[in-house]
Amino acid sequence: MKKIAILLTVLISIILILPGCQNTKKETIRLNEVVRSIFYAPQYVALEKGFFEEEGLEIELSTGWGADKSMAALLSNNAEIALMGPEASIYVYNEGQENYAISFAQLTQRAGNFLIGREPSPDFQWEDVKGKTIIGGRPGGMPQLVLEYILKQNGIEPFSDVEIITNIQFSATAGSFVGGTGDYTAEFEPTASKLENEETGYVVASLGTASGKVPYTTYMATKEYLAGNEDVIQGFTNAIYKGQIWVEDHTPAEIAEVIQPYFEETDLKLITQIVERYKSQDTWRTDPYFDEGGYDLLLDILETGGQLEKAPEFEVLVNNTYAEKTME
Repeated sequence: MKKIAILLTVLISIILILPGCQNTKKETIRLNEVVRSIFYAPQYVALEKGFFEEEGLEIELSTGWGADKSMAALLSNNAEIALMGPEASIYVYNEGQENYAISFAQLTQRAGNFLIGREPSPDFQWEDVKGKTIIGGRPGGMPQLVLEYILKQNGIEPFSDVEIITNIQFSATAGSFVGGTGDYTAEFEPTASKLENEETGYVVASLGTASGKVPYTTYMATKEYLAGNEDVIQGFTNAIYKGQIWVEDHTPAEIAEVIQPYFEETDLKLITQIVERYKSQDTWRTDPYFDEGGYDLLLDILETGGQLEKAPEFEVLVNNTYAEKTME
């Protein structure tokens, strides 16, 4: 009888454990981010804090190092979800791609680069760049388009009122500036803060503040994947929302400590400095909703820069269903 009682106890324990084992099975999602950047802090918080695991998802993170590569990964089924600028989805749609990319969650709401001058300029005005030279970005790229848009909004004609250098490789712009090229350079973090800390350049303006709230980076999936994986997309959106809320509710120092594993070669103090700069200018959305006003601004920026063949309807390239549900 004692053996039977022990056997029954073991069987009952197995039965109780099995449902839990089944619930721990996670859906693996290949996420391709356009670059590795502190600019995407809420994403790394969601990863480190286990918010994706709470939604039954396991994330395999890869970095495309370019919107063209991230979009290629998405369209070739080498990634289920990609993080990049929504202008990439506009280009793909306008090219006639049937299984085009659709944005379902927005992460950042401002450009992440800054105008760097050679001297501190607390009273900087955009008209100060007239007759000067700016090291800009790749022609047709979003950083360059935003710069040109800001200049035009301030009555300055690019390449006429101000010279813009666009043929320097992205990784070499800061070095060229330090070496004496140009009066200003447009730089992302961590370069902007590094130049200030080394006293070789000074942030005089934020392109993110000057351009307004633009959907600079969003999460996308193909039309076909969205149609067949609604639960996965909802869980992913829920996790990103948790990351956004966590970032909103915590200090730059706390955020920096959490995301440091993704930036092992960057000093914690510098990460904190960068997070503080981004947080102070309202860089990150506090929810994943893709605002139509931001989409209209994006179209205006693309059109101003001569990069918009036709403007797809908002409802075609944006699906806010998952963001709306996670915010209920």
